[in-house]
Order: sequence, then structure tokens, then C-alpha cells
Amino acid sequence: MKKSNTSYAFPLRRNNGVPEGGHNFFRFEDDFMEDGIRCIPMIVRFKLDACGIKLKLNEWSKLTAEERTVLSEMDCSTKMNLLAYRNFLQQLILTRTGHNATDLPVEENPAWSNRYRLPAMLQEKLEEFGWNISLQQWQLLSDLQRFVLLKLCRPGHENRNFPRAVKEFDLIH
Repeated sequence: MKKSNTSYAFPLRRNNGVPEGGHNFFRFEDDFMEDGIRCIPMIVRFKLDACGIKLKLNEWSKLTAEERTVLSEMDCSTKMNLLAYRNFLQQLILTRTGHNATDLPVEENPAWSNRYRLPAMLQEKLEEFGWNISLQQWQLLSDLQRFVLLKLCRPGHENRNFPRAVKEFDLIH
């Protein structure tokens, strides 16, 4: 899988997987939305991967609740907007922590972007729960939803929210 240091733009619209309800968070994230968004929400993780910045939890914790909200709401639907997001975040990290942001290689073809193949890692995690999703279900998910599922099923990840996300995305009944 080839990685690059350049960012990519992705569609980020309500009808493309951004949760409904006037905010950018999924229901499975509700437990850490109190206290000023204490954990990095998936919408921000998606944008971080797209703009090529690794944001550590200790850096996130130094941001104000308002700054965290801005990072979740900023438009990243074009390359120009994504570059503005990257620049804003770099300055924010420098201001709040006194050090430069850590670069993250941007995958040119991340697994979530392939609508025509269910990643093996996802299939394995689904099998742990005795679940199966079809290729058609995978294809109907938004980029953000596919990204979320892959983030939540990675080895070493707590995976507590994986079943909740699968249910929220209406993949099992």
C-alpha cells in the first residue's frame, strides 16, 4: 500500500455519512462527548488521516472545547479546505503545546476507499461476533462510515465501539 505525504480531499456532506442531528458525532461516541469532547471523535480522525497530521490525545486535551468543536465542523471537502484545516491545526498545536505537529503519511488508496472489496481485517472482526455483511452493504456505506469500521476493528484497538457502530450503521439487526 503506497503512502504519500500529500493530503487528499474527500466528500464530507450530511448525505455522505456525517451523522445527522445537527452535529458531527456518531451516537456510539456519546459517552465521551460530555466534558468538552474529551476523546478525538471519528470525524476529526477522518480529517487527520486526510490532512496528514497525527494528533495525540495529550495534544487534544490541551485544546479548548470550542477549538475541538471547530476541528470537527471545519469543511474539508476540497483540497483547499483540507490545506486550510491542516494549517489551522498545525498552528493550534504549536500554540497550545509549544511544539510542531507530527506529520502522518497519507495513504493514497486507503482500504476504506475501496468499495469493491471488504477488507480482511473487517471480515475477521465481524466473524468474532458471528456477523457477516455483504459487499452491497459495504458499498452503501459512506467513506466516513467505512473509515470508522476499519479504525474500530484494528488489532490493539479497544474495539468497544465496534459493535455499537455496526448497529448504528444498520448493518445487522
